[in-house]
Amino acid sequence: MLNTILTNEEKRLEIYTTATKPTIPSKVTPYTPLEDLNLNWSEKELPEGERTRHVHRLHPYLGKFIPQLVEIFLRKYFKPGQTVLDPFCGSGTTLIQANELGINSVGIDISAFNVLLSRVKIIKYNLKLAKKEILDILEKVRVSSKKKSRQLELLGVLSGYAGKSLIKTNNEYLRTWFAPQALQELLTYRRLIDAENYKYKDLLKVILSRSARSARLTTHFDLDFPKNPQTEPYWCYKHGRNCNPTEEAYKFLRRYSIDTFRRLEEFESVRTDAKVTVLHGDSRNLKIPRVDGVVTSPPYVGLIDYHEQHAYSYHLLGLEDNRKHEIGAASNGSSLKAKDLYQEDIGKVFQNITRSMPKGGRLIIVANDNSNLYPKIAEIAGLEVENIVQRHVNRRTGRRSTNFFESVFIWRK
Repeated sequence: MLNTILTNEEKRLEIYTTATKPTIPSKVTPYTPLEDLNLNWSEKELPEGERTRHVHRLHPYLGKFIPQLVEIFLRKYFKPGQTVLDPFCGSGTTLIQANELGINSVGIDISAFNVLLSRVKIIKYNLKLAKKEILDILEKVRVSSKKKSRQLELLGVLSGYAGKSLIKTNNEYLRTWFAPQALQELLTYRRLIDAENYKYKDLLKVILSRSARSARLTTHFDLDFPKNPQTEPYWCYKHGRNCNPTEEAYKFLRRYSIDTFRRLEEFESVRTDAKVTVLHGDSRNLKIPRVDGVVTSPPYVGLIDYHEQHAYSYHLLGLEDNRKHEIGAASNGSSLKAKDLYQEDIGKVFQNITRSMPKGGRLIIVANDNSNLYPKIAEIAGLEVENIVQRHVNRRTGRRSTNFFESVFIWRK
């Protein structure tokens, strides 16, 4: 059921679609009426391949909004040459879509991994050199892996999940969540990134991270937040058969190397020269450059620990962990106290942003506001609520299939 805890004024501003067919993003213009927008795409109308086209799927990321939704509001409220800000840029969806439309963008995130991923997605590559480096490191790992697999076999540790690694690590997380061969292959790839004179080291780190996600000792159907290492054969809901824990990483390194380069090529064909800036910091207090408006999907209160979902990357890449500064982290729960703190923190973010925005500039915020937190957030930030567009998300990922609604808040400074 849609949010019913709205003030009379907000109910008057709430927009429900009159369109019968889902909106085609490329058809939207600044003159498209909000009531003509149908944002309730089904899986058939907007398949996964479209939602994760080119670099949008360079690495899995839980909790991001779909590029088609971003494109619609960029087309309606922004022009080429203007600058849009996403203060919770996550995996870079807003930045990528803005670039496709010739709109400059600024992204900010507290997570070091999110900043790494966003920068890797948006950088302009020499594709010939990128391909050469991707294949070079992959071949070096393949040769090394064959030698080390034999050595591990001789040591008698491939049949279990304990024993000495040929490349030693004291990191307990890595020793716990990866089988010996997989860990050797990942550590070899990591060492080569540092040792070789590669130009696109960050790109290789993202390939490594994506491979590590799949190579963990977890079930195939629970890659988002596995709780315990899976060290025994198990019934796999994804494949409908018994599966064994993953013992190697090279097959993932190879698969994602090929996929990554293909996605870079695809994005190169649609990207523009629009400027993109990605900043690592806290949007509550970071000095923000001049921007014309905002398109963002803030973190939800008590739902996702954004650092924890990429824990393997933080351990493998040695990234700075700022989870204690996350807004609305799942570890803090969703109590009344947590919700009050969330409103205060998100309000501070938008207060900080509006100092760098012109009067009349718009903020487009996509959120599942079941707890009716955003009216107060707008009040804290001193923003005018212009409209609220409701969206039914009738397409879910993984094994989740519950009804889900989002509000698109359109605010003005």
